Amino acid sequence: MTSNTKPMRQQVEEYIVDLQEKIVVALEELDPTAPKFKRDSWVRTQGGLGKSCVFAAPPSSSFASSEDATIPAHNLPQTVLEKAGVNISVVHGILPPPAIRQMRADHNSMALPDRPEGLPFFAAGISLVIHPRNPHAPTVHANYRYFEITEPTSGSSPGDSPASQTQGKVLAWWFGGGSDLTPSYLYPEDCEHFHGTLKSACAQHSPSLYPEFKKWCDEYFFIPHRNETRGIGGIFFDDLNSGPHFRLTGEKENGKASPDRPSTPESIFAFIQSLGNSFVESYVPIVQRRIGTPYSPTQRRWQLLRRGRYVEFNLVYDRGTKFGLMTPGARIESILMSLPEEARWEYMSDMGGEGTEEGKLMEVLRTPKEWV
Repeated sequence: MTSNTKPMRQQVEEYIVDLQEKIVVALEELDPTAPKFKRDSWVRTQGGLGKSCVFAAPPSSSFASSEDATIPAHNLPQTVLEKAGVNISVVHGILPPPAIRQMRADHNSMALPDRPEGLPFFAAGISLVIHPRNPHAPTVHANYRYFEITEPTSGSSPGDSPASQTQGKVLAWWFGGGSDLTPSYLYPEDCEHFHGTLKSACAQHSPSLYPEFKKWCDEYFFIPHRNETRGIGGIFFDDLNSGPHFRLTGEKENGKASPDRPSTPESIFAFIQSLGNSFVESYVPIVQRRIGTPYSPTQRRWQLLRRGRYVEFNLVYDRGTKFGLMTPGARIESILMSLPEEARWEYMSDMGGEGTEEGKLMEVLRTPKEWV
């Protein structure tokens, strides 16, 4: 592996800036006649910067009124995507006590320093959520991030990039991330393609990573009050560093990181890059396969009900959303970018019953499946 003398925070920043543009361009190429993503650069008053790339199509009134009518592909609304966001942030500052408490609860694999006056931190990451309009095309989420806790220092200003910041001694660092698929209708070949691409990216670094992180994903994206998962999963991981990880087989017992997995900043960053670079391959072919599929108002109704579940998970359980809302100077519009343009809740809905197309999805949401 080629040695890079740049600080890891700078390497991560440069990578996510490049990855964001590649993903946005690939999504724009899905629908060349649609409006381009809005590219919104911003500066965080408390320190740092970012860019939000967001797509939101105007509401369409072209749905047929009959529950039984099927809308031909040539009469579908004009945009492939209904709502999408690909955001990056590179921020630094002081974590207040509430955020520290949330972090300590979420990151029990690491002994974080305990300072009542707060902890200096640096965080850089890319986060995306894509909601296609067609109910046959699945929603996708991905997030890859790097976090540091450092000794106090001075000399940084809001809007500084990592290259110009005065960096204190790193007390703790870790990578996290993952990608998961949330279909409204179950197409096994789509699930197999998505999981297969992730598994191949993981296998470049260790054969143990995909099964460990796939299991973690199924557990993380579970909605307890519904007794179902948000979608058909993917991978999820957090707190990946050079120390033993309580979630990974044998590491807690052995008191050290397994030699079978990446454990240096450089090797874990290489793993992150393999995953980030595989995103377009994992998702875009699925959307291309489904965007012309005719759908009925009943199928649209089911899609909106599933999006309601998406909202429930993100606002009630998602760690990233909760942490973001607790961070001073948080950019609320970017944090809530993950929410769909439209969602629906029904009292005692009759959809999703056994023997229906919707019921096929519910079976795997209640009992997660091994796809590859």
